Amino acid sequence: MSETLRVLFIADIVGTPGLQILDTLLPSLIQKHKPDFVIANGENSHEGMGINEEIVRHLYSLGVHVITGGNHSFDKWKILPYMKTDKNLLRPLNYPRGVSGYGFGVYEVPGKSVKIGVLNLQGRTFLPSIDDPFRTADWALDKINEETGIVFVDFHAEATAEKVAMGWYLDGKVSVVVGTHTHIPTNDARILPRGTGYITDVGMTGSFNSVIGMDKDAALRRFLLSTPQKYLSANGDNRICGVIVDIETTKNMCTHIEPVIFPSFPTESKR
Repeated sequence: MSETLRVLFIADIVGTPGLQILDTLLPSLIQKHKPDFVIANGENSHEGMGINEEIVRHLYSLGVHVITGGNHSFDKWKILPYMKTDKNLLRPLNYPRGVSGYGFGVYEVPGKSVKIGVLNLQGRTFLPSIDDPFRTADWALDKINEETGIVFVDFHAEATAEKVAMGWYLDGKVSVVVGTHTHIPTNDARILPRGTGYITDVGMTGSFNSVIGMDKDAALRRFLLSTPQKYLSANGDNRICGVIVDIETTKNMCTHIEPVIFPSFPTESKR
């Protein structure tokens, strides 16, 4: 019998500000949207670069079922042994063989009769030259489809063109493709012709009093002086960015995709 599976995806959590606003508002978002499954990208959650075991366990306690990653997943080396033990903590699958962790998983959905596959991939344009994410996706889908046809993909990539290309490549093969990494939410959430929900970048969860989560002064010095600057997480104007998707569980395709930005950005001057 057909049913609807609702998934809430939380965009890149950046440092303490991102964790703090999730502590405050994620329970309300879950209560409002009533997702069956929650996924969050956590690769920037520890001091703006990396993740640790304490944060992983805290996100689970808030209702997150699976944590995805990206190019900063490995920045805090103490997480590497733990990555080998937790199948709900993902990193991009297309890193070379031998890298710690899992790149995809198939998970039970609480209260539902279906399973969901979650696949984490990383682009190669303007990022490390790792294995081909497109061919890696093909390999992973062969494995995932042995257990479920419902597949949610977090494609962590710098180049907009590469993300759009991945959306078209996977249209009809997966339920949802969301882009992460650039921390700026895009206004192109849509359902592609063969039924795959798509958005180029979901944004970030953290301080928007910043340059993509980084302290403004440090970021400006980097641009003005063309020299390396210490990475400092910003503070203030904290927001959650995410996306809500509904997946029809007979055809495994997306029927609704809706960006979530909370609190919303002001669109009129208060002066």
